[in-house]
Amino acid sequence: MKDKNIGCIGLGNVGSKLANSILLGNYNVSIFDLKKTKATKLINNGAYWCNSIEELSKRSSIIITCLPSPKAVSTAITGQNGLINFVTKNHLWIEMSTTDENEMIRLSKLMNKKGAEVFEAPITGGQHRATSGNIGILAAGKRKNFKRVLPILSEIGYDILYCGKIGNASTLKVITNYLASINLLALGEALMVSKKYGIDLNTTYHAIRISSGNSFVHETESQVILSGSYDVGFTMDLVCKDLGLFDKLTDKFNIPADISKLMNKIFLKGLEKYGSKAFSTSIVKLIEEKCNENLRAPNFPKILIDKKSRKKGIEVKI
Repeated sequence: MKDKNIGCIGLGNVGSKLANSILLGNYNVSIFDLKKTKATKLINNGAYWCNSIEELSKRSSIIITCLPSPKAVSTAITGQNGLINFVTKNHLWIEMSTTDENEMIRLSKLMNKKGAEVFEAPITGGQHRATSGNIGILAAGKRKNFKRVLPILSEIGYDILYCGKIGNASTLKVITNYLASINLLALGEALMVSKKYGIDLNTTYHAIRISSGNSFVHETESQVILSGSYDVGFTMDLVCKDLGLFDKLTDKFNIPADISKLMNKIFLKGLEKYGSKAFSTSIVKLIEEKCNENLRAPNFPKILIDKKSRKKGIEVKI
C-alpha cells in the first residue's frame, strides 16, 4: 500500500465518520481538530492525535480536510499554522468539504506551487451513509491522483464518480445540495396538504415512496420529520451556506434562478428563527407553525441508520 499514513483535519459530524472508515481499512490515521474533545472516540479506536497541523503533516502522505465552510478550509490551508507551510512534493491534499469552486481552484494552485498534489472529493448521501461507509463521493482532479486516492476513498464510500478537473466536484456537490434542499421544502408542503385533507401520514409516506414523486430526500428526511426528531445530522447554517454557493454560481453565469432566490429567503428565515445549529429539516416547522399542525406519524425512526453492510467502494463507470 503506497499511502499507508493518512491525516484527517476536521472531526465534526461527518469528518469523524470519514476518519473512522479509514481506520477500519487498516490505515494509520493521524487526526487534528481545534477541539480535542471531538477526537476521543477515534483515539480509542486507534487514531493518533496530533497537537498541530505541522505534526499531522509529518506523519501523513495523504491529508484530508472536512470542514464546515470555505473560510475554515482556507484557514486550515493558508493560515499562520496552515498546511501549506508544511507540505512537500510527497503530499497529496484531498478536500472533502462542500466548498466554493473558485476557492478550491485558488487553494489548489497555491498547494501545487509548494509541490503538493491536490484532489477534491466531496461526499453526498447523508450522515447515516457516512457512518456505514456507503456514502457517495464526487471526485475531481488529475486522473493519476484519482488512481492514487481511490483505495482510501473506497474505504469511505461506495459509489465514487470521477468528475474531471478541480472545481467540477465542488460545483456538482453544490448543485446536488440545492436539489435536496428544494425537495425538502416541497415535501413539507406536500405532507401538510395530506394532513389537512385528513389522509394518514404513514399512508402518505408510502404513497410518495412508491410514486413518481419519490426521492432520496423523501425516503430519508421525511422519516425524521414524521418521527419529530428532525435529526438528519445537517444543520441550518450549512444548508444556508450551500444555497449561497448555488446562488453565487447562478449569478456568475447570469442564470435567472427565481426558485433559488426564494429558497434562500425561506432558509435564511429558518436560520434566524431556529438558530444556526438547528437541523436543516427544521425548516418544515415554518409551515407546521403557520398551519398549527404537527406532521407526525407513529413508527418512524428518530435517527437514520444505513442497514446495508459496509462494502469496498467502486468507481462508477459512465
